[in-house]
Amino acid sequence: MSEKLQKAISFAIASGYQLEKGAFDFLETVSQTGDPVQLMEETIKKVETLPEKPLFINRGILEETMKQVFPEKEEAKPPPLQPIMEARKAVFRAYAKDVDADIKVIEDPTDKICTTGSMEEYLEYFQDRFKRIRRFLRKRVDTKDATTISGALKARVNSKFKIIGMITEKRERKQRLFLKVDDLEASATVLVPSQVMEKARVLLLDQVVCISVIKGKNDLLIAKDFFLPDVPQKTPHKASIPVHAALLSDLHVGSGMFMREALQRFMLWLNGKFGNKKMRETASHVKYVVIAGDLVDGVGVYPGQMKELTIKDVYEQYRAVAKFIEQIPDYIELIVIPGNHDASRKALPQPAIPRVYAEPLCEARKVFSLGDPAMVSLHDVGLLVYHGRSLDDIVGATPNVSFYTPDKAMKILLKSRHLAPIYGQKTPIAPEKRDFMVIERVPDIFHTGHVHVMRHDTYRGILMVNSGAWQSRTEYQRKMGLEPTPGIVPIVNLQTLRVTTIPFVTSYT
Repeated sequence: MSEKLQKAISFAIASGYQLEKGAFDFLETVSQTGDPVQLMEETIKKVETLPEKPLFINRGILEETMKQVFPEKEEAKPPPLQPIMEARKAVFRAYAKDVDADIKVIEDPTDKICTTGSMEEYLEYFQDRFKRIRRFLRKRVDTKDATTISGALKARVNSKFKIIGMITEKRERKQRLFLKVDDLEASATVLVPSQVMEKARVLLLDQVVCISVIKGKNDLLIAKDFFLPDVPQKTPHKASIPVHAALLSDLHVGSGMFMREALQRFMLWLNGKFGNKKMRETASHVKYVVIAGDLVDGVGVYPGQMKELTIKDVYEQYRAVAKFIEQIPDYIELIVIPGNHDASRKALPQPAIPRVYAEPLCEARKVFSLGDPAMVSLHDVGLLVYHGRSLDDIVGATPNVSFYTPDKAMKILLKSRHLAPIYGQKTPIAPEKRDFMVIERVPDIFHTGHVHVMRHDTYRGILMVNSGAWQSRTEYQRKMGLEPTPGIVPIVNLQTLRVTTIPFVTSYT
């Protein structure tokens, strides 16, 4: 990319506009014989006089400006586009373009959701959660001999047992902690002594755990230790070739705080038109872009939202998203799931974004539109994608876990083998007959968003990535004292599972 062309693009972005692909191609042809910076400056002046300013500058606007401001250059005609396209290919050779996609959808709740909200379904939902997580616990060497709660209650005083139960109540008074635990047949009260108090304090309501107990008097059980279902230590699957996945979330298109300049830089980078040599080399290996929800800011999601929106119609918000994603090269596979701001049902699991809203996306390019959560395989690397709504509840219920440490909250979800263990708080969960939030298959990569803070870590061989956001600090975040880390993209090399983070919040050359 020539220096003049890069200055023209930077000027457009700094002025608050994005370029459609055709506009970029036209600018590049102009740069061979003329001054693209001057053309862009005159175009911005023209656009600023329009009653409704466009979000994107297209080729037509540039051509019209060329005719009106530079008629002599229009007559000269820029050189044909094809040779320039060939020259660009020589500069940016996309390794991923010559790689066949290898993507398999393993789990998608979209077509399996069938709740009606009856009392029977609530019962079936919790029974399914309990049975499946109990099965994980029984596979552990140290908990496979667990008995039922009723069996423990019938035993002699001072007998030692292990029980598996769901924590339905936590009561702490006078420095004593009591748990109420249920299984399919009975319930019991468990007294937590000081020796294991710290372990008990981080337990969550509705979490299924194994408890080592001693039978006390009057049907009281005394806890000696706690065991979580947890994920096993694993050697992760890795791709046989160096293809990369860009993990995004929380675009919030339509919000007044949407960072369109940063996202436009990311799109240019994917096309090899932005960044230094090392950045473009990384871009050349990107085969997958995964967006973990909140593509749009939505309408009516929270009180007072309308005054913070620049696009006040949700259909128009998705059309604006489509303008961005159509810039993703066609050799890159795009996977999207909904978040709590998207036009899908709010209760988990969420089906894929309905076609009536997602149609502009699907018309712009091929999209794997899945539900939340979803499990896919990319070159045999298992990727669990979840927007992360329940991270709010984990942060609120767990000591030493905050919005700045989403990786710690993700670790708790993996230990629980459940993506939303707490029922009835901030995270709405539908009582499906099958609990889709149980982590049945252990992933190689666990990808979330929602909290707008980019962090990554590894737990028991599983790469955990929370991918940040493309929205600057909101008023709500300001009141919460939260400083987000937007505009930073984690790029995962699927051959090594190493993460490279690339910031797009400022210009890089």
